[in-house]
Order: sequence, then structure tokens, then C-alpha cells
Amino acid sequence: MNMLNQSITAVKGIGGETAEALAEMNLLTVKDLLEHFPYRYEDYRLKDLAEIKHDERVTVEGKVHSEPSLVYYGRKRSRLTLRVLVDRYLIQAVVFNQPYLKNKVNLNETVTITGKWDQHRQTITVNQLYTGESAQNKDFEPVYAVKGKITVKGIRRFIKLAFSQFGNEIAETLPDHYMTAYRLMNRRDALQIMHFPSGPNDMKQARRRFVYEEFFYFQLKMQALRKIERENSHGIGQHYELARLMKFIDSLPFSLTDAQKRVVNEILADMKSPYRMNRLLQGDVGSGKTAVASIALFAAKTAGYQGALMVPTEILAEQHAQSLTSLLEPFNIRCELLTSSVKGKRRKQLLAALQSGEIDILIGTHALIQEEVEFKKLGLVITDEQHRFGVGQRRILREKGESPDVLFMTATPIPRTLAITVFGEMDVSIIDEMPAGRKAIETYWTKPDTLDRVLGFMEKELSAGQQVYVICPLIEESDKLDVQNAIDVHAVMSHHFHGRYEAGLMHGRLNSEEKEKVMTDFSQNKVQLLVSTTVVEVGVNVPNATMMVIYDAERFGLAQLHQLRGRVGRGDKQSYCILLADPKSEVGKERMKIMTETNDGFVLSEKDLELRGPGDFFGRKQSGLPEFKVADMVHDYRALETARNDAALLIQSEEFWTKEEYLPLRVYLQEQGVLEGEKLD
Repeated sequence: MNMLNQSITAVKGIGGETAEALAEMNLLTVKDLLEHFPYRYEDYRLKDLAEIKHDERVTVEGKVHSEPSLVYYGRKRSRLTLRVLVDRYLIQAVVFNQPYLKNKVNLNETVTITGKWDQHRQTITVNQLYTGESAQNKDFEPVYAVKGKITVKGIRRFIKLAFSQFGNEIAETLPDHYMTAYRLMNRRDALQIMHFPSGPNDMKQARRRFVYEEFFYFQLKMQALRKIERENSHGIGQHYELARLMKFIDSLPFSLTDAQKRVVNEILADMKSPYRMNRLLQGDVGSGKTAVASIALFAAKTAGYQGALMVPTEILAEQHAQSLTSLLEPFNIRCELLTSSVKGKRRKQLLAALQSGEIDILIGTHALIQEEVEFKKLGLVITDEQHRFGVGQRRILREKGESPDVLFMTATPIPRTLAITVFGEMDVSIIDEMPAGRKAIETYWTKPDTLDRVLGFMEKELSAGQQVYVICPLIEESDKLDVQNAIDVHAVMSHHFHGRYEAGLMHGRLNSEEKEKVMTDFSQNKVQLLVSTTVVEVGVNVPNATMMVIYDAERFGLAQLHQLRGRVGRGDKQSYCILLADPKSEVGKERMKIMTETNDGFVLSEKDLELRGPGDFFGRKQSGLPEFKVADMVHDYRALETARNDAALLIQSEEFWTKEEYLPLRVYLQEQGVLEGEKLD
């Protein structure tokens, strides 16, 4: 590869000035130039108009059937129109701003034209026109991203020069057994086809090779980082008491699902190992993550350690404290709640008890990471909805013990593709099965003008003694508008159900005590109908609520709609979610349709990823997402999984660190700053 690492000026025909222009595109070496892949290809193969879709780009060949007519309009602007007989179709070809073609095109002459096909008008808006039969001897032409003075034509020429001069220096970068196992094209041939395509099948195979290569190298780096991180993080090796733990699991008021059992085994194996646990636990709304957390906390206690559970909000902290206390207290395990509401003498006593080790499990909000909070022997840290906490906050909690095991939990189903890419340095566990007896929430999409029918449906649920959520979207541009929106909806509901049912109102202008009161009234059924702007807290548990109506549902992403829907269906009665929406875009309509078709958060998150792309999935451009030249994480996710498994096995093997054939890969890891020099011996 050394020849390819030379400056780009080593390519004959690229001088200093051109090299400077190419440097602006980050093309500095011969290798950079050869790996500057096209982002698409122009397809110049002749097509049958009967098979072409409206607005598609097409190349056809036909005979000129009428004298070209030329019209000038405006300054230096012209339109040339001619009729062309293509097979059995007489079509119109329109060429803008190329008046000189009028004298070059003759009646009955054969022409090859490329452009955009308007099926309704039977017209092609022409980009390129050649006279003579199949005037082009090319089927595909690569299109490259360019910048400044560099043109697409120019970059094609430079790549051609580089290839003819250095093509034989292109060495293979993947181990032989992967090449054979996946029937991958060798690197030199694949590079040649990417730049000088011969046919669709070859192009597909060349792309397949680079997709695997990009993913494999990326995952090799992630897996090596993970191995080094693990080996340098000395965990505590928690030797829990299995017999007591089994007794506790048997005492739970429900049987564990197979998915919960699998996940519990993964977590316990981590806790026992000499390395520190760094695991992400994903489970859909209602899949039983809290039960898994309680088992891990119980295990830590029997190993002689304390546990901490940090959640984003007070309401959620209180709910976790109640459920964990009811499960753990019969086994003489003391759970306490610490939030900013715990003040004065009570707070002092609690902190003293924590420091002396009398408290086994502490549940709370970010109050847990305040300086005065000291544990005697912290062994396990669990954070719920971990993306709601900053990295700094999570780190502070971790540092309150001597290398405690860390478990992150989330009910936001992150597509597996993204989880293994963004959280590549973590182990990922997934609860992909719902507890038995859970009824699927029935979801319906209806237009806003059917509100009367929706109100009738609400009446039916309320008269049966159930409760209802009504959600209004958060309009970020204007708080005033946002609150007004909810106030209007609340007024409509209060008026409609006046004297029969109480309607509560929750919005961003309420202080935390007022919010607390509204939620408490709703959970105690003093309020039967809750109109809310702020997303009803993740994890809020009102089993009696069986219906949710979401206004302007098209304003929410799929993941958010799914989170909201998960507030109902928590009891044993059938629950419903009504989406009031009139989306204008195709993507909006598709989202509503998907919501009515599946209750599986992981299926939804994959769909959301397909519709929105990885950059938007996290609501902003996520810096953790790698940039790939050829590979696409969404569409090539199978290759991503394969590459990840291959890289993981390779990094764990003894041969990788000793055998000559893997030296180039070890050098790559060293160049990436993952390995120290001595690892290469």
C-alpha cells in the first residue's frame, strides 16, 4: 500500500494547482483518489418507453420525425422542440438553451437522447442529444461529488490516470477465509468496476465487497476498543448467592418470559466476571425491565454490595421505589427514595444510613449524583432511559463506587442496526417478548373531522369506569400556542363531558407541584380524563387508563407515538389508541399506517429508521454515527451484523494477535490509535 500512500501529485497529469484543488475535497494521496467512489451512476442503456415510469431518467433511440422548431424567450434563453419516433411511440423532445443543435439535427436522422420522461405529455426534457445510431458506447457513467474548480469530467480523468499508473499496486485488505466464505470480489477488480462499470451484476458485486469491507474495518475497531476497555476495567466479580436468588425469582408475582430469563443470565454472567459490566438493556414498553432490574439488585445485595437506580423524573422514581420495595422488602432488603423533595432532617438520616451501609438499594433522580451522596460499597448502577442523562451525569454515578457494574435501560427501542453501531462498545441485551396475558393495544387512524365519533367512543370507555388520556402536540416554536392548544382541547372536553366526568389539564406552564397534583388526581381516578401537552412521563403507570387520543398525530415521530401509546394497556382490559391526523406527505401517511399495523416497538423503530434515515433518528445529527462511503447502515444491516460477528470472533481469537496474515489489520488498529506498538509483535 506504500506506493498508494504517495502524494496525489505522483499521478502523472496532476500538478501543484490541481493537487491544491483536490486537497479541498480531502483527496491528498493516490489512495484517497482511488477510493473517491461515485455516489450514483447515470444509466445510458436503451430502454423501452412502455416500461418507463413517469419522471424517470431515460435514454432512447429514434428517428427525427419533424423539423426542429426553435423559440427564443428572455435573454439568451431558448427552447428547441422536435418530434421523434421511438419504436411505436411518437414523442416530443425538448432541449433548452442549446440553439446550435437546430442545424445539427436533420429529418429522418437517428438520434440518441437522454433526459427526464413526462409520461402524461409524452415528452422528454433532454440533457444530452447525440446524432447517429447508439452514438454512445457506454452503458453506465459514474457521477462523483466535486468541489471548487474540479469537475465531474476532471475527476473521472484523474481516476483513470491513477488507475493506469498504480492499478497493479492495489493489494487485498481482507483475510482470505472471508473472501472465500462470502465469495467476495478481490479489491483491485472491485475498485476498477466501481469507477469503470461494465454491467449491473458486476457493479452489485463490487459494491457488496466494499460494503462488507467498510463494516468489517469499523467493527474491528469497535471490538478491539471493547476488548481493551474490558481488560483494563477491573470489575469487582460479584459472587452472589444463587440459592437465595432462585428463591427470590420464584417469589415474583409472575413468571419470567424466555426473553427475560435470557437477559437475566447475560447480566448475572457480567456481574460475576472480573470485568466491569457495561450493558445496554432494551425492552419495549411493558416488557418487564423493572423485574430484570430487581433480580440484578437482589444479586448485588447477596454478594455484599449496594445498588443504585437513577431515573429521569420524580414520578418515575416514586413508582420504581414502590414496586422495588414491595418485591425486595419481604427479603429484608432496605430500599429508599432520594429526590430533591427529600429535605432537612429526613435527608440527613437517609444519607447517614446510606454511608453506613444500612440502605441496600437507593432509587432516585439525578439527586443521586450530588456530592454529599456517599455509598459504603456500591456494586451495581442502573440508569433508566439512559439517553435522558448526559454522559457526565452517568460517569459521576459510576465513580461513586470502586468500578461498579453498569446497566443502562431504555424503553426507546433503538433499531438493532443503530444499537450495534452507536453503542458498539457496550453489550446489548434485548427483551423482545411481551409477558403473557397482555392484550395488544388496538390502534386506529382517523381524520380530525370525525371527532364526534371519537367522543362517542370515549364516552363508552368512561361509562365503563375506565380513564382516558388526550395528548396535544408540543409545538416548539411557541409555548403560548402550545398551551393555548391544550387549553382549547381541555375546554372542548370539559364542555362535552360536563357534570359526568372530570377533565384534568397538564402543560409546560405548571410548576412541578401542580403537575404532581394533576398526575396524582388522575392515578387516583379523581380525574377521569387527562388532557396533556407535555409528553406524559415515560413509565407513568395508570392501569385503569384504557384509551389514548392523540391530536395532530402526524407531528410526532413513530418512536414517540409508540412511547405515548404505551401509557395505556397496562391493566387486563382491552385498550385503544386513536390517532387524529391528516398528514399531507406520503411519509406522514405511511407512519400512521404502520402505527395501526404493529405494536412491536422494534419493528416500528426499524421502519422509522428507513423513513427518516440514521442521522435524524436521534432527533439531531448524532456524532456517534460513522460516515461510510459505500455502505448504508439501514439497507445493508445484514452485512453489518455479519461483519460485527466476524470482527468480534477474530478479536477474541489468539491467532489474530499472533499470525502473520493478520498483521495488516493490526497495523490498521495501530494507525487508528486503538493499539499500542507492542501489540504488533
